[in-house]
Amino acid sequence: MTNPVKKYPTEPLKCWNEAKSLRTQYYENYLHAHKNGGLRWAGGAWSFSSVPAGLGDDVHSVTGEPYGATIAFHKDFASECHDAVEAAGFPRTLCAYMRNYWGAILLDKFILADGRVIPGYPTPDFIWQDHICCSHGKWYEIVKWLEKKKGKEIPMFCTDVSVGYSLTPPEKFRVDYIVNQLQDGILWLEKVTGRTYNDQLLCDAVWNEMKSTSLWAEVCALNQVIPTPIDEKTMYSLYVIGTLMKHRPECAAFYEKLRDEVQNRVDRGIAAIPHERFRVITDTQPPWGFLKIFRAMENYGVVSLGSLYSFGLIGMWEYQPDGKWIPKPLPSSKPATREEALRAIVEWTLNRPEWAHFYRPELKTQMMKSIVQQWKANAVLLHYNRGCEGLSVHIAENRLGLLKDGIQVFSFEGNMGDEREFDYPGTMARVTAFFESMGLEKLSTEGGP
Repeated sequence: MTNPVKKYPTEPLKCWNEAKSLRTQYYENYLHAHKNGGLRWAGGAWSFSSVPAGLGDDVHSVTGEPYGATIAFHKDFASECHDAVEAAGFPRTLCAYMRNYWGAILLDKFILADGRVIPGYPTPDFIWQDHICCSHGKWYEIVKWLEKKKGKEIPMFCTDVSVGYSLTPPEKFRVDYIVNQLQDGILWLEKVTGRTYNDQLLCDAVWNEMKSTSLWAEVCALNQVIPTPIDEKTMYSLYVIGTLMKHRPECAAFYEKLRDEVQNRVDRGIAAIPHERFRVITDTQPPWGFLKIFRAMENYGVVSLGSLYSFGLIGMWEYQPDGKWIPKPLPSSKPATREEALRAIVEWTLNRPEWAHFYRPELKTQMMKSIVQQWKANAVLLHYNRGCEGLSVHIAENRLGLLKDGIQVFSFEGNMGDEREFDYPGTMARVTAFFESMGLEKLSTEGGP
Protein backbone atom coordinates (compact mmCIF):
# COMPACT_ATOMS: atom_id res chain seq x y z
CA MET A 1 0.00 0.00 0.00
CA THR A 2 1.34 3.44 -0.95
CA ASN A 3 2.07 5.72 1.97
CA PRO A 4 -0.28 8.72 2.18
CA VAL A 5 1.04 12.10 1.10
CA LYS A 6 1.87 14.43 3.97
CA LYS A 7 -1.03 16.74 4.83
CA TYR A 8 -0.35 20.32 5.93
CA PRO A 9 -2.79 22.50 7.88
CA THR A 10 -4.61 25.16 5.84
CA GLU A 11 -6.91 28.07 6.64
CA PRO A 12 -8.44 31.02 4.76
CA LEU A 13 -6.69 34.39 4.70
CA LYS A 14 -8.16 36.65 7.37
CA CYS A 15 -7.68 39.77 5.23
CA TRP A 16 -9.37 38.28 2.15
CA ASN A 17 -12.59 40.25 2.54
CA GLU A 18 -10.65 43.48 3.00
CA ALA A 19 -8.95 42.89 -0.37
CA LYS A 20 -12.36 42.39 -1.99
CA SER A 21 -13.67 45.54 -0.33
CA LEU A 22 -10.73 47.66 -1.53
CA ARG A 23 -11.20 46.49 -5.09
CA THR A 24 -14.95 47.09 -4.99
CA GLN A 25 -14.50 50.57 -3.57
CA TYR A 26 -11.89 51.43 -6.18
CA TYR A 27 -14.30 51.00 -9.07
CA GLU A 28 -17.13 52.67 -7.16
CA ASN A 29 -14.90 55.68 -6.48
CA TYR A 30 -14.11 56.03 -10.17
CA LEU A 31 -17.73 55.61 -11.19
CA HIS A 32 -19.06 58.23 -8.75
CA ALA A 33 -16.12 60.66 -8.81
CA HIS A 34 -17.98 63.42 -10.65
CA LYS A 35 -21.02 63.10 -8.42
CA ASN A 36 -18.71 63.67 -5.45
CA GLY A 37 -16.92 66.65 -7.02
CA GLY A 38 -13.78 64.73 -7.99
CA LEU A 39 -11.84 63.95 -11.16
CA ARG A 40 -11.42 60.78 -13.19
CA TRP A 41 -8.40 59.73 -15.21
CA ALA A 42 -7.48 56.70 -17.31
CA GLY A 43 -4.12 55.06 -17.87
CA GLY A 44 -2.17 51.86 -17.41
CA ALA A 45 -1.24 50.01 -14.24
CA TRP A 46 2.39 51.03 -14.86
CA SER A 47 1.66 54.74 -15.34
CA PHE A 48 3.21 57.11 -12.80
CA SER A 49 0.00 57.19 -10.77
CA SER A 50 1.58 59.09 -7.90
CA VAL A 51 1.87 62.19 -10.12
CA PRO A 52 -1.88 62.87 -10.67
CA ALA A 53 -2.28 62.36 -6.91
CA GLY A 54 -0.86 65.87 -6.51
CA LEU A 55 -4.15 67.24 -7.86
CA GLY A 56 -6.07 66.17 -4.75
CA ASP A 57 -7.39 63.25 -2.74
CA ASP A 58 -10.57 63.17 -4.85
CA VAL A 59 -8.80 62.12 -8.07
CA HIS A 60 -9.63 58.54 -9.09
CA SER A 61 -8.43 56.32 -11.91
CA VAL A 62 -9.31 53.10 -13.67
CA THR A 63 -6.17 51.28 -14.78
CA GLY A 64 -6.53 49.62 -18.16
CA GLU A 65 -4.90 46.21 -17.79
CA PRO A 66 -6.70 45.18 -14.56
CA TYR A 67 -9.95 46.43 -16.06
CA GLY A 68 -9.34 44.32 -19.17
CA ALA A 69 -8.60 41.31 -16.93
CA THR A 70 -11.82 41.89 -14.97
CA ILE A 71 -13.75 41.77 -18.24
CA ALA A 72 -11.89 38.59 -19.26
CA PHE A 73 -12.83 36.87 -15.99
CA HIS A 74 -16.52 37.51 -16.69
CA LYS A 75 -16.69 35.60 -19.96
CA ASP A 76 -20.23 36.61 -20.99
CA PHE A 77 -19.41 40.32 -20.97
CA ALA A 78 -16.01 39.59 -22.52
CA SER A 79 -17.77 37.88 -25.41
CA GLU A 80 -19.88 41.02 -25.99
CA CYS A 81 -16.72 43.14 -25.97
CA HIS A 82 -14.96 40.85 -28.46
CA ASP A 83 -17.91 41.06 -30.84
CA ALA A 84 -18.12 44.86 -30.58
CA VAL A 85 -14.40 45.37 -31.23
CA GLU A 86 -14.26 43.00 -34.17
CA ALA A 87 -17.41 44.53 -35.66
CA ALA A 88 -15.61 47.90 -35.46
CA GLY A 89 -12.79 46.47 -37.59
CA PHE A 90 -10.06 45.78 -35.00
CA PRO A 91 -8.14 42.48 -35.45
CA ARG A 92 -7.97 39.68 -32.88
CA THR A 93 -4.18 39.80 -32.93
CA LEU A 94 -4.04 42.98 -30.81
CA CYS A 95 -3.58 43.08 -27.02
CA ALA A 96 -6.57 41.29 -25.47
CA TYR A 97 -6.80 43.66 -22.49
CA MET A 98 -6.88 46.60 -24.88
CA ARG A 99 -9.61 45.02 -27.00
CA ASN A 100 -11.72 44.27 -23.91
CA TYR A 101 -11.33 47.88 -22.77
CA TRP A 102 -12.28 49.28 -26.17
CA GLY A 103 -15.23 46.91 -26.32
CA ALA A 104 -16.66 48.32 -23.09
CA ILE A 105 -16.44 51.85 -24.54
CA LEU A 106 -18.05 50.77 -27.82
CA LEU A 107 -20.87 49.09 -25.89
CA ASP A 108 -21.10 52.11 -23.56
CA LYS A 109 -21.12 49.78 -20.56
CA PHE A 110 -19.02 49.60 -17.39
CA ILE A 111 -18.29 46.47 -15.37
CA LEU A 112 -17.73 46.62 -11.62
CA ALA A 113 -15.52 44.37 -9.53
CA ASP A 114 -18.40 42.04 -8.66
CA GLY A 115 -19.31 41.51 -12.32
CA ARG A 116 -22.29 43.86 -12.46
CA VAL A 117 -22.50 45.58 -15.84
CA ILE A 118 -24.09 49.01 -15.81
CA PRO A 119 -25.07 51.22 -18.76
CA GLY A 120 -23.02 54.32 -19.54
CA TYR A 121 -19.22 54.18 -19.66
CA PRO A 122 -17.81 56.78 -17.20
CA THR A 123 -15.58 58.92 -19.42
CA PRO A 124 -12.30 60.10 -17.85
CA ASP A 125 -11.41 63.78 -17.57
CA PHE A 126 -7.90 63.11 -18.85
CA ILE A 127 -5.57 60.29 -19.86
CA TRP A 128 -2.25 59.83 -18.04
CA GLN A 129 -0.22 57.03 -19.57
CA ASP A 130 3.33 55.84 -20.11
CA HIS A 131 4.69 53.94 -23.08
CA ILE A 132 6.88 50.86 -22.81
CA CYS A 133 4.76 48.12 -24.37
CA CYS A 134 4.11 48.59 -28.09
CA SER A 135 0.39 49.00 -27.30
CA HIS A 136 0.43 51.38 -24.33
CA GLY A 137 0.35 54.81 -25.91
CA LYS A 138 -1.65 53.65 -28.95
CA TRP A 139 -4.24 52.05 -26.64
CA TYR A 140 -5.33 55.44 -25.35
CA GLU A 141 -5.07 57.21 -28.68
CA ILE A 142 -7.89 54.90 -29.79
CA VAL A 143 -9.76 55.66 -26.55
CA LYS A 144 -9.51 59.35 -27.42
CA TRP A 145 -10.78 58.63 -30.93
CA LEU A 146 -13.70 56.48 -29.72
CA GLU A 147 -14.78 59.12 -27.20
CA LYS A 148 -14.42 61.90 -29.77
CA LYS A 149 -16.87 60.05 -32.00
CA LYS A 150 -19.32 60.39 -29.10
CA GLY A 151 -18.60 64.11 -28.91
CA LYS A 152 -16.17 64.00 -25.96
CA GLU A 153 -12.64 65.43 -26.14
CA ILE A 154 -10.20 63.87 -23.67
CA PRO A 155 -6.74 65.43 -23.25
CA MET A 156 -3.89 62.93 -23.10
CA PHE A 157 -0.31 62.96 -21.81
CA CYS A 158 1.99 59.99 -22.44
CA THR A 159 5.45 59.58 -20.93
CA ASP A 160 8.11 57.72 -22.91
CA VAL A 161 9.93 55.36 -20.53
CA SER A 162 11.74 53.20 -23.09
CA VAL A 163 15.24 54.04 -21.90
CA GLY A 164 16.31 50.44 -21.35
CA TYR A 165 16.38 48.08 -18.39
CA SER A 166 19.25 47.18 -16.10
CA LEU A 167 19.64 45.08 -12.98
CA THR A 168 21.86 47.85 -11.60
CA PRO A 169 20.88 51.45 -10.70
CA PRO A 170 20.01 53.40 -13.88
CA GLU A 171 22.37 56.04 -15.27
CA LYS A 172 21.54 59.68 -14.58
CA PHE A 173 20.74 60.57 -18.18
CA ARG A 174 18.03 57.89 -18.29
CA VAL A 175 16.46 59.20 -15.09
CA ASP A 176 16.70 62.83 -16.25
CA TYR A 177 14.92 62.00 -19.52
CA ILE A 178 11.84 60.73 -17.68
CA VAL A 179 11.92 63.25 -14.82
CA ASN A 180 11.89 66.13 -17.31
CA GLN A 181 8.82 64.64 -18.99
CA LEU A 182 7.03 64.33 -15.66
CA GLN A 183 7.87 67.94 -14.79
CA ASP A 184 6.18 68.94 -18.06
CA GLY A 185 3.34 66.59 -17.22
CA ILE A 186 2.60 68.36 -13.94
CA LEU A 187 2.28 71.70 -15.75
CA TRP A 188 0.00 69.97 -18.25
CA LEU A 189 -2.16 68.52 -15.44
CA GLU A 190 -2.63 71.97 -13.95
CA LYS A 191 -3.61 73.35 -17.35
CA VAL A 192 -6.16 70.69 -18.29
CA THR A 193 -7.79 70.40 -14.84
CA GLY A 194 -7.60 74.02 -13.68
CA ARG A 195 -6.30 72.82 -10.29
CA THR A 196 -3.24 73.99 -8.37
CA TYR A 197 -0.73 71.19 -7.92
CA ASN A 198 0.15 70.11 -4.37
CA ASP A 199 3.76 68.90 -4.02
CA GLN A 200 3.15 67.46 -0.55
CA LEU A 201 0.48 65.14 -1.93
CA LEU A 202 2.98 64.04 -4.58
CA CYS A 203 5.64 63.27 -1.96
CA ASP A 204 3.13 61.28 0.10
CA ALA A 205 1.96 59.33 -2.96
CA VAL A 206 5.51 58.50 -4.06
CA TRP A 207 6.36 57.23 -0.61
CA ASN A 208 3.17 55.13 -0.49
CA GLU A 209 3.99 53.63 -3.89
CA MET A 210 7.53 52.69 -2.90
CA LYS A 211 6.28 51.24 0.37
CA SER A 212 3.46 49.27 -1.30
CA THR A 213 5.69 47.75 -3.97
CA SER A 214 8.42 46.84 -1.47
CA LEU A 215 5.85 45.25 0.86
CA TRP A 216 4.36 43.16 -1.95
CA ALA A 217 7.85 41.83 -2.68
CA GLU A 218 8.15 40.92 1.01
CA VAL A 219 4.90 38.94 0.74
CA CYS A 220 6.18 37.09 -2.34
CA ALA A 221 9.53 36.36 -0.66
CA LEU A 222 7.71 34.46 2.10
CA ASN A 223 6.66 31.86 -0.50
CA GLN A 224 10.19 30.46 -0.46
CA VAL A 225 9.33 28.21 2.48
CA ILE A 226 7.88 24.70 2.31
CA PRO A 227 4.92 24.51 2.48
CA THR A 228 4.20 27.74 0.64
CA PRO A 229 1.78 29.93 2.63
CA ILE A 230 -0.20 31.35 -0.34
CA ASP A 231 -0.66 30.06 -3.88
CA GLU A 232 -0.58 32.03 -7.10
CA LYS A 233 -4.31 31.89 -7.78
CA THR A 234 -4.87 33.56 -4.40
CA MET A 235 -2.07 36.04 -5.15
CA TYR A 236 -3.92 37.25 -8.25
CA SER A 237 -6.62 38.73 -6.03
CA LEU A 238 -4.00 40.38 -3.81
CA TYR A 239 -1.37 41.78 -6.19
CA VAL A 240 -4.14 43.50 -8.14
CA ILE A 241 -4.60 46.05 -5.33
CA GLY A 242 -1.19 47.41 -6.27
CA THR A 243 -2.07 47.56 -9.96
CA LEU A 244 -5.07 49.71 -9.07
CA MET A 245 -3.81 52.05 -6.36
CA LYS A 246 -0.13 51.47 -5.59
CA HIS A 247 0.27 55.15 -4.63
CA ARG A 248 -2.55 55.29 -2.09
CA PRO A 249 -2.14 54.89 1.69
CA GLU A 250 -4.82 52.20 1.91
CA CYS A 251 -2.77 50.03 -0.47
CA ALA A 252 0.37 50.35 1.66
CA ALA A 253 -1.63 49.69 4.83
CA PHE A 254 -3.26 46.60 3.34
CA TYR A 255 0.03 45.13 2.12
CA GLU A 256 1.57 45.67 5.54
CA LYS A 257 -1.32 43.78 7.12
CA LEU A 258 -1.04 41.05 4.47
CA ARG A 259 2.73 40.72 4.97
CA ASP A 260 2.22 40.25 8.71
CA GLU A 261 -0.52 37.65 8.20
CA VAL A 262 1.53 35.65 5.69
CA GLN A 263 4.53 35.76 8.03
CA ASN A 264 2.26 34.38 10.74
CA ARG A 265 1.20 31.57 8.42
CA VAL A 266 4.87 30.75 7.80
CA ASP A 267 5.58 30.73 11.53
CA ARG A 268 2.69 28.30 12.15
CA GLY A 269 3.28 26.12 9.10
CA ILE A 270 -0.03 27.02 7.44
CA ALA A 271 -0.04 25.89 3.80
CA ALA A 272 -1.73 27.17 0.68
CA ILE A 273 -2.83 23.65 -0.27
CA PRO A 274 -3.00 20.64 2.05
CA HIS A 275 -0.95 18.16 0.02
CA GLU A 276 1.93 20.17 -1.45
CA ARG A 277 4.50 17.87 -3.04
CA PHE A 278 5.48 19.57 -6.32
CA ARG A 279 6.23 23.28 -6.77
CA VAL A 280 5.92 25.21 -10.02
CA ILE A 281 6.13 28.81 -11.17
CA THR A 282 4.50 30.43 -14.19
CA ASP A 283 5.78 33.31 -16.29
CA THR A 284 3.16 35.85 -17.41
CA GLN A 285 -0.58 36.48 -17.24
CA PRO A 286 -2.81 33.43 -16.89
CA PRO A 287 -5.93 32.76 -19.01
CA TRP A 288 -8.20 34.76 -16.70
CA GLY A 289 -11.36 32.97 -17.81
CA PHE A 290 -9.90 29.58 -16.77
CA LEU A 291 -8.22 30.05 -13.40
CA LYS A 292 -9.71 26.70 -12.39
CA ILE A 293 -6.63 25.15 -13.99
CA PHE A 294 -4.74 26.01 -10.77
CA ARG A 295 -7.28 24.15 -8.63
CA ALA A 296 -7.15 21.17 -10.99
CA MET A 297 -3.35 21.01 -10.52
CA GLU A 298 -3.87 20.70 -6.77
CA ASN A 299 -5.39 17.25 -7.39
CA TYR A 300 -1.82 16.16 -8.09
CA GLY A 301 -0.36 17.97 -5.08
CA VAL A 302 0.99 20.72 -7.36
CA VAL A 303 1.14 24.29 -6.10
CA SER A 304 2.08 27.35 -8.13
CA LEU A 305 4.26 29.58 -5.95
CA GLY A 306 3.94 32.63 -8.19
CA SER A 307 5.72 33.94 -11.25
CA LEU A 308 7.92 36.67 -12.59
CA TYR A 309 4.59 38.33 -13.44
CA SER A 310 2.94 38.10 -10.02
CA PHE A 311 6.22 38.87 -8.23
CA GLY A 312 7.52 41.62 -10.50
CA LEU A 313 4.56 43.42 -12.08
CA ILE A 314 4.08 45.45 -8.91
CA GLY A 315 6.69 44.07 -6.52
CA MET A 316 10.07 45.80 -6.54
CA TRP A 317 13.24 43.77 -5.99
CA GLU A 318 16.97 44.19 -5.68
CA TYR A 319 19.51 41.76 -7.08
CA GLN A 320 22.28 40.73 -4.72
CA PRO A 321 25.85 40.00 -5.93
CA ASP A 322 25.15 36.26 -5.52
CA GLY A 323 22.13 36.53 -7.86
CA LYS A 324 19.48 36.30 -5.18
CA TRP A 325 16.41 38.53 -5.03
CA ILE A 326 15.52 40.55 -1.96
CA PRO A 327 12.64 43.02 -1.59
CA LYS A 328 13.86 46.46 -2.62
CA PRO A 329 14.55 48.43 0.58
CA LEU A 330 12.99 51.87 0.98
CA PRO A 331 15.20 54.95 0.71
CA SER A 332 16.50 56.34 3.99
CA SER A 333 14.06 59.25 3.93
CA LYS A 334 10.81 60.35 2.33
CA PRO A 335 11.16 62.87 -0.54
CA ALA A 336 10.45 66.46 0.49
CA THR A 337 10.27 68.37 -2.80
CA ARG A 338 8.77 67.90 -6.25
CA GLU A 339 12.18 67.25 -7.80
CA GLU A 340 13.14 64.74 -5.10
CA ALA A 341 9.84 62.93 -5.43
CA LEU A 342 9.96 62.63 -9.21
CA ARG A 343 13.58 61.51 -9.20
CA ALA A 344 12.87 58.96 -6.46
CA ILE A 345 9.92 57.36 -8.24
CA VAL A 346 11.70 57.25 -11.61
CA GLU A 347 14.83 55.63 -10.16
CA TRP A 348 12.60 53.19 -8.28
CA THR A 349 10.48 52.31 -11.31
CA LEU A 350 13.31 51.79 -13.79
CA ASN A 351 14.36 48.65 -11.90
CA ARG A 352 10.92 47.03 -12.35
CA PRO A 353 11.62 43.34 -13.12
CA GLU A 354 8.76 42.98 -15.59
CA TRP A 355 10.27 45.65 -17.86
CA ALA A 356 13.04 43.21 -18.76
CA HIS A 357 10.57 41.39 -21.03
CA PHE A 358 10.74 44.26 -23.50
CA TYR A 359 14.50 44.18 -23.98
CA ARG A 360 16.86 41.20 -23.87
CA PRO A 361 15.41 37.67 -23.48
CA GLU A 362 18.34 36.53 -21.36
CA LEU A 363 17.33 39.01 -18.63
CA LYS A 364 13.93 37.35 -18.21
CA THR A 365 15.50 33.89 -18.42
CA GLN A 366 18.01 34.73 -15.71
CA MET A 367 15.33 36.12 -13.42
CA MET A 368 13.20 32.99 -13.83
CA LYS A 369 16.23 30.81 -13.11
CA SER A 370 16.83 32.79 -9.92
CA ILE A 371 13.21 32.32 -8.86
CA VAL A 372 13.35 28.57 -9.58
CA GLN A 373 16.44 28.18 -7.42
CA GLN A 374 15.49 30.55 -4.62
CA TRP A 375 11.83 29.47 -4.35
CA LYS A 376 12.70 25.76 -4.74
CA ALA A 377 10.50 25.22 -7.79
CA ASN A 378 10.43 21.87 -9.56
CA ALA A 379 9.23 23.14 -12.94
CA VAL A 380 8.18 26.21 -14.96
CA LEU A 381 4.86 26.55 -16.79
CA LEU A 382 5.24 28.89 -19.79
CA HIS A 383 2.12 30.50 -21.25
CA TYR A 384 2.53 31.21 -24.97
CA ASN A 385 0.09 34.06 -24.52
CA ARG A 386 -1.30 35.39 -27.79
CA GLY A 387 -3.10 38.15 -25.89
CA CYS A 388 0.05 40.03 -24.82
CA GLU A 389 2.81 40.74 -27.28
CA GLY A 390 4.95 42.58 -24.74
CA LEU A 391 5.22 39.90 -22.06
CA SER A 392 5.31 36.98 -24.48
CA VAL A 393 8.06 38.28 -26.76
CA HIS A 394 11.18 36.05 -26.65
CA ILE A 395 9.26 33.32 -24.79
CA ALA A 396 10.69 30.57 -27.04
CA GLU A 397 14.19 31.78 -26.19
CA ASN A 398 13.25 31.74 -22.50
CA ARG A 399 12.13 28.12 -22.81
CA LEU A 400 15.43 27.10 -24.40
CA GLY A 401 17.42 28.99 -21.78
CA LEU A 402 15.62 27.21 -18.94
CA LEU A 403 15.95 23.79 -20.56
CA LYS A 404 19.66 24.39 -21.10
CA ASP A 405 20.05 24.70 -17.33
CA GLY A 406 18.17 21.45 -16.74
CA ILE A 407 14.93 23.08 -15.57
CA GLN A 408 11.74 21.18 -16.40
CA VAL A 409 9.42 23.27 -18.62
CA PHE A 410 5.81 22.79 -19.66
CA SER A 411 4.56 25.20 -22.33
CA PHE A 412 0.95 25.79 -23.35
CA GLU A 413 -0.83 28.17 -25.69
CA GLY A 414 -3.64 30.55 -24.81
CA ASN A 415 -4.78 34.10 -24.35
CA MET A 416 -5.09 35.96 -21.07
CA GLY A 417 -8.09 38.02 -22.16
CA ASP A 418 -9.86 36.11 -24.94
CA GLU A 419 -11.46 32.89 -23.77
CA ARG A 420 -11.94 31.72 -27.37
CA GLU A 421 -8.21 31.07 -27.67
CA PHE A 422 -7.75 28.73 -24.72
CA ASP A 423 -8.35 24.99 -25.03
CA TYR A 424 -9.06 24.01 -21.43
CA PRO A 425 -9.63 20.24 -21.95
CA GLY A 426 -6.63 19.92 -24.25
CA THR A 427 -4.37 21.90 -21.92
CA MET A 428 -5.46 19.88 -18.89
CA ALA A 429 -4.80 16.62 -20.72
CA ARG A 430 -1.28 17.75 -21.59
CA VAL A 431 -0.46 19.25 -18.18
CA THR A 432 -1.65 16.15 -16.31
CA ALA A 433 0.48 14.00 -18.64
CA PHE A 434 3.42 16.27 -17.79
CA PHE A 435 2.84 15.85 -14.04
CA GLU A 436 2.54 12.09 -14.45
CA SER A 437 5.85 12.09 -16.35
CA MET A 438 7.29 13.76 -13.23
CA GLY A 439 6.15 10.73 -11.19
CA LEU A 440 3.00 12.30 -9.77
CA GLU A 441 -0.30 10.46 -9.47
CA LYS A 442 -3.69 11.96 -8.85
CA LEU A 443 -4.46 12.18 -5.15
CA SER A 444 -7.40 10.35 -3.64
CA THR A 445 -9.76 12.07 -1.20
CA GLU A 446 -7.61 10.65 1.61
CA GLY A 447 -4.53 12.41 0.24
CA GLY A 448 -2.75 9.40 -1.17
CA PRO A 449 -2.11 8.34 -4.79
